[in-house]
Amino acid sequence: MKVGVIGAGAWGTALSIVSARGGSDVILWSYDGCSKTFENVELPENIKITSEMSELKNADAWLIVTPAAYFRETIKKAAEFYNNQPIIICTKGAESSTGDFMSEIIRKELPSANDFGVLSGPQFAAEVARGVPTGSTLAGTPKAVEIGKNILNKLYINASDDVIGAEMCGVGKNAVALICGYNSIAASGENERAMIFTRAWNEVMNLGIASGAKMATFLDLCGIGDLFLSATSATSRNFAGGMAIARGEEPAGTVEGIFALHGLIRRAEKLGVDTTILKEMQKKLNI
Repeated sequence: MKVGVIGAGAWGTALSIVSARGGSDVILWSYDGCSKTFENVELPENIKITSEMSELKNADAWLIVTPAAYFRETIKKAAEFYNNQPIIICTKGAESSTGDFMSEIIRKELPSANDFGVLSGPQFAAEVARGVPTGSTLAGTPKAVEIGKNILNKLYINASDDVIGAEMCGVGKNAVALICGYNSIAASGENERAMIFTRAWNEVMNLGIASGAKMATFLDLCGIGDLFLSATSATSRNFAGGMAIARGEEPAGTVEGIFALHGLIRRAEKLGVDTTILKEMQKKLNI
């Protein structure tokens, strides 16, 4: 199978490695023709890195792993090379200006895409690249789930049809992890940290239900699993980003939680869902 991976940051590169180890030939696209590297991990020979989007045209499936902030722009550029391949969205985030999830952007910018899914779960890229056992939820159409499980056969996959729920979990955990990182330094004590964490996640769940998500999804790998990983560890870019903001420092790299928090609040305003805690934390974070 030939797989096109769009986005060669840490997560895109890690998924390319997993796909290649699983037997697929991988075309890994990045805007500059470069990819992330991991210590003591060699890039398999069946991965080709390119800056030419035209090379994605003949792939059997696409994995889209570009950051949420650049997702729509990248999809618009890739649209002319789309050939009705199943798509697996591997970006966790919401567009800060609209509140749109990545699947909603796909529907708008690639209206011919009938088969797509969302991959979400507790996944640190470096561990995935090293082959550490990792589980994920894959939510989507039956065809997208089948082809995704085939490509990512080195991961433990839970299948689901709750696309919006999986995306809400991915977006929500980014925002909550950012908040938890901030409060690990700024909160008065453990009690306050626990209270804000719980209330913030409740607001995410309420927004998910209002968006059509299933409650059970929040208990899956993409929900409580990813939340546990991201909101309790400084290895999480979002948790570390929140810590940096609390210290008055500039966060390192792309911190998806910042865009996620804006996107969640914007979406809640459209749906009339209360997000008192998320708004309060947005003000405290000064983002």
